[in-house]
Amino acid sequence: MTMKPTGSEYSVRKSESEWREALSPAEYQVLRQAGTERPFTGEYTDTTTTGVYSCRACGAELFRSDTKFESHCGWPSFFSPLAGEAVELIEDRSLGMARVEVRCAACGSHLGHVFEGEGYDTPTDQRYCINSISLTLTPTDSPT
Repeated sequence: MTMKPTGSEYSVRKSESEWREALSPAEYQVLRQAGTERPFTGEYTDTTTTGVYSCRACGAELFRSDTKFESHCGWPSFFSPLAGEAVELIEDRSLGMARVEVRCAACGSHLGHVFEGEGYDTPTDQRYCINSISLTLTPTDSPT
């Protein structure tokens, strides 16, 4: 995993009052304050719809449904973000542990965390554990 320094320049910038106006209180708490929705409550936890998952704050495309897998952890899980630099990874030492935070590279919004070495049968050794409330799914024409 390649970590990026915090404070990167974002292509989408808003003041905190603009973010508060654009997002619901629950969305703001997760996306802008690095909160976490309760496990097994998000709308995309068990979704199998074919499509593209975008940042709910700015609309940047982040993940495709063909990288989503059943991890049974309570949040949508993906084994890879879109190619390029759709997300940024930042060291997170909150809550007394070392984790890797996943943020939208376009606006800096908190998406979730990424974990390695858990033994899932996926093409990568990574599980991007993402809050449903951080995402918007745009279905494609062909259902799964």
